[in-house]
Amino acid sequence: MADDGYFIGVDLGGTSILAAAVRQGNVLVEEKKKTRPEQGPDAVVERVEAVIRKVLDEAEDEGPAEAVCIGAPGAVDRTSGVVRRAPNLGWENFPLGEHLEKRLGLPVIVDNDVNVGVVGEHVHGAGRGALHVAAIFVGTGVGGGLVVNGLPVDGFRGAAGEFGHIVVKPQGRLCPCGREGCVEAYSSKTAMEAMVREKIDEGRQSIVLDVMRDKDKDGLTSSVIEKALEEKDEVMGEVVRTAQYYLGLLTADVVNAFDPEVIVFGGGVVERLAESFVNPIALTAREHFLRREGAERIRIVPAALGDHAGTIGAAVVAQRSPHRFAG
Repeated sequence: MADDGYFIGVDLGGTSILAAAVRQGNVLVEEKKKTRPEQGPDAVVERVEAVIRKVLDEAEDEGPAEAVCIGAPGAVDRTSGVVRRAPNLGWENFPLGEHLEKRLGLPVIVDNDVNVGVVGEHVHGAGRGALHVAAIFVGTGVGGGLVVNGLPVDGFRGAAGEFGHIVVKPQGRLCPCGREGCVEAYSSKTAMEAMVREKIDEGRQSIVLDVMRDKDKDGLTSSVIEKALEEKDEVMGEVVRTAQYYLGLLTADVVNAFDPEVIVFGGGVVERLAESFVNPIALTAREHFLRREGAERIRIVPAALGDHAGTIGAAVVAQRSPHRFAG
């Protein structure tokens, strides 16, 4: 048995829940479940609890679990553990931390999912050693996070880094947040699926829906995107290029506003497609950098931790949090 304990990091996404027992950046065990947000917040909490308990059971020889951190999609009040607004879960002002602390009997910290992802990449991944890091994660939605002078930026209301809701096309596509023209409305998996279906409805030929059916997928997944691109599906190619273009504009905006050393791209799409997805984004971004001097030193790279960025980052946040020492 290990002498010291470990921390539970949970990446709560609109599609799946990934939980891991983590010690010093190393994943000891992990478990995954579908999120199923359509069943309501109480059902999602039950699923989060179930996946955490399975991790606890499998890690019982690793010492005690000291605390849990949940990375949730949307605006979070870290002090109260309340998820203020999570469009991809359909939540508003939901006290996630309180519910889970009662169920688990452990300190529970709630943070934004991409904030913890950027912490993971900064401490243990692609941003290691850099003082200024921005992260953009592409999945069911598009999220962002910032590290400035070595510290994560939460913002006045805990809502810093909502890069996915920067408007890149006024009066553009409707975003799940209710506004028009956000990056998320063009570059998330949800948006890409919607655009593919629209083109098929317009009479375009595409194998995407056939691939989804063959893979027994309810929606557009990273593996479906990869397969369609491998088969040179024109519709999928056009949609991905659109997503990359708007992510490139977003990246330039982030660089022009914050001047980070490293921009890390993560999430399921990036994990699957890696440099082939990120490199075109970087090319567009560099065309729109305001300051050219030294721009070649800015790195735009895929995440190094892959699917583990969120869980490892959440574990780091749990370890750093004074909340776990409260009586």
